[in-house]
Amino acid sequence: MKYSALFGALTVTGLAATGASAQSTLETVQDRGELVCGVNTGLTGFAEQGADNEWTGFDVALCKAVAAAVLGDASAVSYVPTTSTDRFDLLTSGRIDMLSRNTTWTYSRDVDLAMDFAGVNYYDGQGFMVRSDMGVGSATELDGATICIQSGTTTELNLADYFATNGMSFTAQSGETNAELEQAFLAGSCDAYTTDASGLAATRASFPNPDDYIILPEIISKEPLGPATRENDSDWTDIVAWTLNALIAAEELGVTSDNVEEMASADNENPEVRRLLGVEGDLGQMMGLDNDWAVNVISATGNYGEIFEEFLGESTPIGLARGLNAQWTDGGLLYAPPFR
Repeated sequence: MKYSALFGALTVTGLAATGASAQSTLETVQDRGELVCGVNTGLTGFAEQGADNEWTGFDVALCKAVAAAVLGDASAVSYVPTTSTDRFDLLTSGRIDMLSRNTTWTYSRDVDLAMDFAGVNYYDGQGFMVRSDMGVGSATELDGATICIQSGTTTELNLADYFATNGMSFTAQSGETNAELEQAFLAGSCDAYTTDASGLAATRASFPNPDDYIILPEIISKEPLGPATRENDSDWTDIVAWTLNALIAAEELGVTSDNVEEMASADNENPEVRRLLGVEGDLGQMMGLDNDWAVNVISATGNYGEIFEEFLGESTPIGLARGLNAQWTDGGLLYAPPFR
């Protein structure tokens, strides 16, 4: 996948798309023939660029899913690595079409920034990681510690709240990227590293000796992570939101990358499956897409469960259980609105 060569030209295109008389984002993406998606600079399991320059990961899969829905081609994506401090400017200025980068949906971001959240694709919470040989078993034992933390994130505020509530002090060592903070933590520049618990698991899995580090049991915040779009761009936000909903609903309904073509046959008797896959109704046309848009999505990426297991699940080095990210029928929080 390419991203750097197109970046300057796409800046002009993206800014034009925000004008009052300009094309819609959908039209811009379709005319360009490519989705420009903002992702993490590098976080194992979520977004990482391999030696072949191909991007993979849980958040990357959502970019591919939207490209499949809109363009019928999951590979038609230009990835723009974003940091915790520049991600919102890149989105609101029109230099990316969507942000799919472990970003927490908060009141102030939703209301005060020129952006909207299109749903939650991962329910998370902030935690702490320390070296095993420190002998620390709880975050309440970190009084006076130096803590590595990404700047421009909700973790900064959560950290201050938690330590103030518990009458503790800390020294923050800030950085913009996960890679920068990983190196600081490994070098012993800070006593603990704090971020979303999923990010800690991903970071720990990338270390040369993961067993030398432990993630403490405390979860000190709610971090609903999800994709974001520009404000006042409701048609495009609908497409991103319902692509995510299609992935979630497909898992609940038993539609997978292996059986989606069979499930999309005229013989299928499940009404919601038929509507989701465009066998009946015109749900795709309502968003300016082909009626089989969800077939393209699921064929390309698999359903939500398939994506989770491929990049984050218990059989991966990260080894995350579904937990809150299980389907509502299995005691989790995943719940797609009805396709009708």
